[in-house]
This record gives sequence, structure tokens and C-alpha cells, in this order.
Amino acid sequence: MAGIALTVLLAAACTARTAPPAPDLPASERGRSELIQAAQQVLVDRCLRARAAAGPPPEQEVLFGAGRAELSLTLATGYTVRAHTDGCLAEAHRYLYGDQARWFRAEVTVNNLRPLAQARLRDDPDYRAALTRRAACDDRDTPCIRASGLRQLRERLEPVRLAQVRAAHRADIATYDRLRDRAVHRAADLLAGRSTPHRKGTPPP
Repeated sequence: MAGIALTVLLAAACTARTAPPAPDLPASERGRSELIQAAQQVLVDRCLRARAAAGPPPEQEVLFGAGRAELSLTLATGYTVRAHTDGCLAEAHRYLYGDQARWFRAEVTVNNLRPLAQARLRDDPDYRAALTRRAACDDRDTPCIRASGLRQLRERLEPVRLAQVRAAHRADIATYDRLRDRAVHRAADLLAGRSTPHRKGTPPP
């Protein structure tokens, strides 16, 4: 029995030594973004090479997708953002984020919260009046521009509007953070050689 136990312990120790260590994750947002971008580039390069083996289709279509965009989101500002689901970039997003459509909606929404807050500044009558005063100034007339009070109003009102917009989109922000955190871990594993993307279908979470 003692010999069997020793064999098991030695086997476990050997496994622990040969298992690749968990990769360190960057603490800063910039580092997390760079990690995801590096993994995305690896995935896209692999996809481009694989699809090129089947023939020489137009590179832009292979990268971004062809035909009518399958994903679409119209923002409160009136601008519509679209994306394909059949290109190599979409394939990389599915691997990293798990659900491309959910990530697309969350990313587009969160990345446009500040423009939405800025657009809502025009709801304030004082801000609209300051815009009118600024429009009457020559672009080189610094005293006139300063006297319009536009900059001071923007600095005071924009944080308030942004906080309101973020509060209204808490669910989108939570989804964005959750999927981005998933992508960070998937990217770190991929670059450390701990995982290999599936060639077909959506990868497991």
C-alpha cells in the first residue's frame, strides 16, 4: 500500500511540474487591451492563412466579411453601427468573447456613452445659449470665445450627463465588463499556449 501511495504522489508531482503555469494577467486597462489585441491578431492571422489555402478571395471580405452586415445597432444619437459575422475578425471575436452579437451590442453601446452624454448637453438651455455666443465669435478671437462660457459649462455639465447615461446603461456596462474579462483570460491562455481555438462552431465558455 505504501508503494502504491508513493507512486500516486510521484505521478501527481510530475503532473504539477509539467502543467503550464497560469499566465499573469495585466492589471491596467491598457495592458488588458493590448493582450486582447495581440491574441486577436494571432487568431485573425491563423484564419487568413486557413482560408487562403482554399483559394484567393478578396482579403477585405475575408477579414471583415462579405455582403450585407448581419449585426446592426442604431444609437440614440442616430448613428448606426454594423458588423459582419462571417469574417476572420468575427471568428476571433467569437473565440475571445464567446457571443459575438452580445459583445457587439455591449461594445458599441459602451464606447458611445460619452458621445451620447455630449449630445445631451444640448438639452440644457444655458449650454445652448453658450453655443450661440460661441458661434458668433471668430475662431481667432480668444477673448470672445472665453467670454462665451462654453468651455466652463461643458466642463461642469458633461460629468453629470455622463453619470446619468452610465446609470441608464448599467446592464450594458456589466455585460461589457463580463465579456471583456472573459476575453482577457482567453487571450492570456491562447498566448501562453494553454488553449487552441476550435476550427468550427462557437468555442466553449
